[in-house]
Amino acid sequence: MNRLIIATVAVAGFFALAACGGEEATPTPGPTQAAAPVEVSLALDWFPNSNHVGIFEALDRGYFTERGLEVNVYTPADPSTILQTVGAGRDDFGISYQPDVLLARSEGVPVVSVLGIVQHPLNSLMALEDSGIDRPGLLKGKKVGFAGIPVDEGLLDTMLEQDGLDLEDVELVNVGFDLAPALLGGTVDAMIGAYWTHESILMEKEGFRINILRIEEWGVPDYYELVLVVSEETLAERKDVVDRFVQAFRAGFEAAAQDTQASVTTLLDANPESVNEELEREGVELLAPMWTEGAPRFGWQESARWESYTEWMKSRGLIRDSVEAAAAFTNEFVAGE
Repeated sequence: MNRLIIATVAVAGFFALAACGGEEATPTPGPTQAAAPVEVSLALDWFPNSNHVGIFEALDRGYFTERGLEVNVYTPADPSTILQTVGAGRDDFGISYQPDVLLARSEGVPVVSVLGIVQHPLNSLMALEDSGIDRPGLLKGKKVGFAGIPVDEGLLDTMLEQDGLDLEDVELVNVGFDLAPALLGGTVDAMIGAYWTHESILMEKEGFRINILRIEEWGVPDYYELVLVVSEETLAERKDVVDRFVQAFRAGFEAAAQDTQASVTTLLDANPESVNEELEREGVELLAPMWTEGAPRFGWQESARWESYTEWMKSRGLIRDSVEAAAAFTNEFVAGE
């Protein structure tokens, strides 16, 4: 499972992190002192995979270095804490998800999306092709596996409503993050919460053909699957660092888009022990169009999309009514070419 949505943000943990404070700023160099690189951290949402090829292109090509940045890219032991550590200043940048950003802000964690990485949802509803389930309305009386995440429950409910059913018409089964095994083993008839750029490839390589129902095609408002986040404090006090980082980040993904397979090679060279080459070489071809599809340029975020998804989350009781979509993102650093 390459996705960990924060269903309930640990606010106490966030404020405990905030109380620890961040590192002191690097002193401004004197006239004869060469400016030292600014050290920043980037916490990944999961282990390095094809979602991250642009990051490793930027590192390999020196895009961060030439902008005076020394970037530590790592995967936290618990990726679900990223928005807490970024919000508290323990990490400078993080890869997260639009729904999680809204959940976090609903609980007082001051994080902001500064760039949209994947323009559309990767989460999906899946069933085995031989089940004949190719639309939500055929799930009546069926078992649907999910990971116990409230957002996914809301997604499924919306998809069912779009096709004349509701949650009472299906049996939800919490299978944790063993979604694919539950489907392949016959424990459930369908599953929600898996990526159509990841789990579907793995299952088909095992000889199982999969029906994929894209959630945004069945009533769920379109949203940004992956986003780059910073804290409100970083945005206010270190704007130049954010700008330099975002420009290097963008350049890396633009380079990856020019030669997707070469970008996977770069990913493999940097992470030889943890990357499934066959999976990522196929997955990147599905992902690359999602970096810019419907957007004027890489990184752009539409206000209407943030507004519609925010209102959907409110209507499902997932976030507080006080959450403002406009405060959750900015296009300041991707406004121009």
